[in-house]
Amino acid sequence: MGRRNRELPLLEQVTITDAGAEGMAVAKVDGLVVFVPFVVPGDIVDIQLYKKKKNYAEGRAVKFHKRSDLRVDPRCPHFGVCGGCKWQTLRYESQLEAKQRQVRDNLERLGNVDCSGMRQICGSESIYYYRNKLEFTFSTKAWRTQEELAAGDAHQPSPGALGFHIPQLFDKVLNIEHCALQQDPSNDIRLAVRNYAEAHGLEYYDIRNHTGFLRNLVIRNTSTGQWMVIVVVADDDPKRLFPLLDMLAERFPQITSLQYIINTKLNDSYGDQTVVTYRGLDHIEEHMQGYQGSRELKFIINPKSFYQTNSAQAQKLYSFVAELAELKPDDTLYDLYTGTGTIALFLADKCRRVVGIEYVEEAIADAKNNARINGYENTRFYAGDMAQVLTEDFIAANGRPDVVVTDPPRAGMHEKVVAQLLATAPRKIVYVSCNPATQARDLQLLADRYEVRRIQPVDMFPHTQHVENIAELVLKT
Repeated sequence: MGRRNRELPLLEQVTITDAGAEGMAVAKVDGLVVFVPFVVPGDIVDIQLYKKKKNYAEGRAVKFHKRSDLRVDPRCPHFGVCGGCKWQTLRYESQLEAKQRQVRDNLERLGNVDCSGMRQICGSESIYYYRNKLEFTFSTKAWRTQEELAAGDAHQPSPGALGFHIPQLFDKVLNIEHCALQQDPSNDIRLAVRNYAEAHGLEYYDIRNHTGFLRNLVIRNTSTGQWMVIVVVADDDPKRLFPLLDMLAERFPQITSLQYIINTKLNDSYGDQTVVTYRGLDHIEEHMQGYQGSRELKFIINPKSFYQTNSAQAQKLYSFVAELAELKPDDTLYDLYTGTGTIALFLADKCRRVVGIEYVEEAIADAKNNARINGYENTRFYAGDMAQVLTEDFIAANGRPDVVVTDPPRAGMHEKVVAQLLATAPRKIVYVSCNPATQARDLQLLADRYEVRRIQPVDMFPHTQHVENIAELVLKT
């Protein structure tokens, strides 16, 4: 017979001391670090461990002896089940303090960075209903809470769901009744689709067996009041799809771009799929005030376009980038990982030339289109792998950069890109990152030639552990 799993202990009356990584809170018991979700510093709880390693453990709070003064009531009815917004019960000021510490700890510990030039984190004025994009999943496997299981027959087949994936369970989806991240009518649109599907027998997708019809629902909006809705289905079946789209168009005149995708692949990614415009425009349009009120910028957002999901904070983020870049009228600026060119165009008024590079060809097409719409003729955009495009020949053809802005994905910059920056030696690099850990690694690689001066964290995602950070690097003399 196999050895039975050892039952892990219950830790009693443990004080939560800090907010930690991945939305977890932290406690220490006899030198062991314990990570616990959905609690806040100052809570005193009993913790049932479910994972224990040599240096750390993970557990869940099963009883509260004292609730912290830092606690606030969550607005979301799904808090504690949905995997997002894990810090909703922590007051916002304390969230910002935790994010500031997160940036400092990563830069000092992993990058040996002098953080004396760190500024106060820039918080978000709106901490609810701030997102301009949400993606929902249809699934035949609805996650049922313990209360729901107790109220019904636990052996009955799981009903379908339209909502968010349960963390670490790829086929389980939580039925979302109300999400406090995107303004109205986002919730009403999602519920209308769900009710229509149930009333008309439209099957939800089964990701394990690859059966069913409805796969995903994407809802995007802009500060100008435009809305884009994309319905993703598994089969080309107009008789089932078009009446659903007609219902949305009739019930929600706010929808200015109604589109659909037929995705027959085994996964939910749709970057390589054809998007069909059913009604309205094939895009929505976002407006942003240029740096120091220089002009109002317009950005065309297509179904596959990347745009910062917190529009108001994006304005502040780009303003900090412009401030730290300190561009001169004759400067050549390189914008690495330019995406759809938002930062490049935000800064184009302040220099002679902007060169943007991005590996996604559709994004570069958007960047060129946005440059044309805004009347910029001093921009050049190139598509390709950054490590292969940014070469001496490329720099010779486009001009040596005086300033570089780099905004890489979470994995940070490729070592060849770092090496090319060191060889090119612009007078300043402004490094924007959504991952302070990989940013710290790259800053250390650049430390022989660059000094980190001002550091500006920005909170783009209230109630989550995520934080954006900007670092100003100045060439050593």
